[in-house]
Amino acid sequence: MSKPKQERRLDPTEAEAVLRNLRVSPRKLNVVAGLIRNRSAAQAVAALTFSKRRIAEDVKKLLQSAIANAENNHSLDVDRLIVSRAEVGRAVVMRRFQARGRGRSARVEKWFSHLRIVVAERAREAEIEEGTA
Repeated sequence: MSKPKQERRLDPTEAEAVLRNLRVSPRKLNVVAGLIRNRSAAQAVAALTFSKRRIAEDVKKLLQSAIANAENNHSLDVDRLIVSRAEVGRAVVMRRFQARGRGRSARVEKWFSHLRIVVAERAREAEIEEGTA
């Protein structure tokens, strides 16, 4: 017997992808997530492609997954997609110790993050107002 089906929490014009336990601190990940918020999907992929940050490659893969989910699972138009939300959350913290002088030790914290990207299909009226249609 399987779990009961839950109602969809997103609008019919939205699709999401989630990446959990990503080995980067939430502060650093939020900088990269800020690059793509409220941009069109094509512009966001281009921005991540040419970013020098190490984590940008993983964020790009997740964004492409969200775009693929929108196209294949929800039949949304890829050309009209925008990144409506890019949410960064705190995950676990690995604690390690580093040897210091005089027999002491210092704690080193290795942060992990969660990332959730939601893409939405832009309405036709919004495209006409911007002059892109």
